Amino acid sequence: MSSYCSNKKELITRLKRVEGQVRGIQNMIDDEKYCVEVLTQIAAVKGALNKVGMSILESHTHGCVKDAVDVGEEGDEVISELMDVIFKFTK
Repeated sequence: MSSYCSNKKELITRLKRVEGQVRGIQNMIDDEKYCVEVLTQIAAVKGALNKVGMSILESHTHGCVKDAVDVGEEGDEVISELMDVIFKFTK
């Protein structure tokens, strides 16, 4: 079970909203909208995806990582994995 399961409905809702925003950007490009308007919408999509990612990262940290450290189960490995994910996610 994933640590984000309790937020699954909210995450799916957010991702569907992002999907709609991306379709909107496609339409804007088809309609040759002004560059700044398109870039503004791209920034909004990036922000929305960042919120989804941060929510999953928070759940992972408070769930999977905490549980592994609490039971002494490869704590150092789990923390290293967490740091790798943080570095990838924040690039």
